[in-house]
Amino acid sequence: MVPRPERNVRGASTGAVIPLPPIRIPPIDSEPPAVTSEIEASEGELRRLAPRTRRGVRTRDALVAAAREVFERDGYLGAKIADIAKTAGMASGSFYTYFDSKEEIFAALVAQVQEEMLHPHVRARTGVTDPRALIEAANREYLLSYKRNARLMALFEQVAQIDEKFRELRVERGNAFTRRNAKMIRALQDSGRANAELDPMITAHALSSMVSRMAYVVFVQQQRIPFEKLVHTLTQLWANALQLPE
Repeated sequence: MVPRPERNVRGASTGAVIPLPPIRIPPIDSEPPAVTSEIEASEGELRRLAPRTRRGVRTRDALVAAAREVFERDGYLGAKIADIAKTAGMASGSFYTYFDSKEEIFAALVAQVQEEMLHPHVRARTGVTDPRALIEAANREYLLSYKRNARLMALFEQVAQIDEKFRELRVERGNAFTRRNAKMIRALQDSGRANAELDPMITAHALSSMVSRMAYVVFVQQQRIPFEKLVHTLTQLWANALQLPE
């Protein structure tokens, strides 16, 4: 198979996702249908259907893992499809069975990292039900995930500045997470546990952006802030903004 030409593109990031408190609203561990379809639509041109066989899944996963190694080592512009295939122990032709371009495998890597940063099922795994404690647990997991993926997150930020498709993808993902946080805030307001005068969407945008920006400042720009102090401060700012009860 003749290799196809590579295209230039780059990545995405998002704010922390806060689990829902134990009140009657849709579960935080699943995307609302409208949000899910929006993300899928925005990624449609960048991601094909997953392979159906176990061998296909393993091969694709190996290519994505190799792509991560190459992107982190060489940067986006310096990364080559031939190097990704070689790192995965495959011929270049095998790459095109699963991906059309460097852009597409980069999008797959973005999606993989973002799924990790989503930290689902926090309430089920921790047994925490108090809203303040849930916010702390969610912020902690988000920050730990960001720290593990700091080099890629820096790359995502750079790519989103120069490529329109990835810039749009970044915005769509951020908006989806913000909508979910807004649902949580609205539920807390309805239950009398958060300031009812706050606009849920604006508040969710502000607080989610605060967490993601601080993660970038600390783990990419390497501003020296102790991790526990970072978690505590961000959680306290969330709680103060919402006026959660002690």
